Amino acid sequence: MKRFGEIGFYRRIALKLIFAVGFTSIIIIGVYSYFNIKSQSDVLLTEVERHANQLSETVKNSTRYSMLFNQREHIQETINTIGKDQSIYDVRILNKEGEIIYSARKDDIGKMLDKEAESCYACHAENKPLERLAIKDRMRIYKLNPDSTRLMGIINPIYNELSCSVAPCHAHPQDATVLGLLDVSLSLAEVDKQINYNRIRELLFAIVSITALAFIIGFFVKRLVDVPVKELVKATNEVAVGNVNYVIKDLGNNELGYLAKSFNNMIQKLEEIRLQLVHADKMASLGRLAAGVAHEINNPLTGVLTYSSFLLKRTKDNPQLQEDLNVIVRETMRSREIIKGLLDFARQSTPKKSSIDINEVISRALAIINNQLKLSRINLEKDFDSSLPKVIADANQLQQVIINLLLNSIDAIGLKSGTIKIKTSHLCISPKGITQIKKAACPKNHNLLDSEYKFSGLPSIKLKIKTEENKGFVHIDPIYGSDKRYFGIPIDKKSTINLSCSICDFSLIDKSETCQVCSGPVYKLIVPGQGYVEGCASFKDDWQKWDFIDSSGDKKFIVIEVSDNGCGISNENLYKIFEPFFSTKGQRGTGLGLSIVWGIVDNHNGLINVQSEVNKGTTFTIRIPEG
Repeated sequence: MKRFGEIGFYRRIALKLIFAVGFTSIIIIGVYSYFNIKSQSDVLLTEVERHANQLSETVKNSTRYSMLFNQREHIQETINTIGKDQSIYDVRILNKEGEIIYSARKDDIGKMLDKEAESCYACHAENKPLERLAIKDRMRIYKLNPDSTRLMGIINPIYNELSCSVAPCHAHPQDATVLGLLDVSLSLAEVDKQINYNRIRELLFAIVSITALAFIIGFFVKRLVDVPVKELVKATNEVAVGNVNYVIKDLGNNELGYLAKSFNNMIQKLEEIRLQLVHADKMASLGRLAAGVAHEINNPLTGVLTYSSFLLKRTKDNPQLQEDLNVIVRETMRSREIIKGLLDFARQSTPKKSSIDINEVISRALAIINNQLKLSRINLEKDFDSSLPKVIADANQLQQVIINLLLNSIDAIGLKSGTIKIKTSHLCISPKGITQIKKAACPKNHNLLDSEYKFSGLPSIKLKIKTEENKGFVHIDPIYGSDKRYFGIPIDKKSTINLSCSICDFSLIDKSETCQVCSGPVYKLIVPGQGYVEGCASFKDDWQKWDFIDSSGDKKFIVIEVSDNGCGISNENLYKIFEPFFSTKGQRGTGLGLSIVWGIVDNHNGLINVQSEVNKGTTFTIRIPEG
């Protein structure tokens, strides 16, 4: 696997971003500079055109009276004076035949212009001069030769006036419209110099701007992208080589920062999942080991028990040896019970259901342990409902449940005489308060059940809880409609509470719903195949809604109660009794009996509850659904 250091310099995402943004900046600044230079050039030329037109009108007005009185020397002197300006290349007056009459350049006087030339084409396109010409069409920019400076020329027609046509000195025909024209040529050397200066300035501005922008972009891309990406890649490399304890430092509150936090959260959850898988694998291995050990040890133990019992009969006259043999027999029988429990735990299978009579199943179980009840001087009270309907269940497994519960009651009563009551009844109640939520997930399909914290032996629903002051976890009773909860942090019911997935931190608040009791926020959990469970997220009340269960109406159950007046179970042990290998009997118990009972009842979609008080007794209540 390639590490980050092996990635080529030109393949890094930061460099590609700099190139992409830099290239875009060059295009934008280049286009801006081009149009800016063009705009400035157009403004300068427009200003020169205005100046040239004003100058042409000034020359025309200055020579008007001299022309009326045919003062040629005065006209030439005026043109010579104006032509001395360095910005003016030439000023000349032409007659309508194209002959140069007056000019600041004396060598040009008397020359004829070619009417077919490009400069004359605008007026003589149809072999006759135009009588009127727009001002912009009077302008022309040209060069005398390829190496010369550009010139701007403007022509100004000299129109026939009444005074010109009636004057006796040099009268013109009345039908003549244009008598000649004034041609003024200005040098554009200074204008071109200014345009070139503007181009160089814009080019330098573009280069400086692009360079500065590249450095600024490079700085921020390195800081905001390159460094966080390097850290993320380093973290993935560390995890790839097995370092699951690597934590990415805080990368800020942007997307990469949230990605880093999600990565750290993911690694933490991966470690938790890995531990759960290890635990599950251990449990699976334990099951296989239990089956193998039970099979291999059961036969030798049978031999030990047989021969020790045989020796016990032959040594009646040796009390000391009989005492030792009694210990062997007792411990061997205890070992067989442990192995039997291991086999029952390891071989839990899918129930083989059929239509059975619960009262008949309980009667068979009582017949099996009847002798133990008599030997322990325990009074048995039966209260069977003879009208119970038959249920679909596994008769052998339910018989095992009854036997295990009765044996526990016998052990709880001990040597003192006591009473065991067993009762059956029929119950039709609302599913609220009795239906277990066996599966719960967030929208990203993460399992929300937590086997580490339980309510009455049932895995709780673990959610992440946040308030303005604290954050932690809340455990919710998986029984639908229950008000039991355990908060890992102090909760002020006036605070705003947010609930999210305990694994991915995805919010579970449904903003489209409100609590039907307090109008507060509502959390929403997915129950695969059974819709959604909703509940009050402010925990001000115990409101919950599960449309899938509620729509099915009331539930009918067969209820089995087994109670005794034995030693009872303390509150601190009450929620642990269904866990495998937990026992309150010390060496006399295997800790597997009640876990097997819970597994069988759960496989029948039933519920088992326990109520107990120390030195007063215990009652186990089993509900098996009809049908």
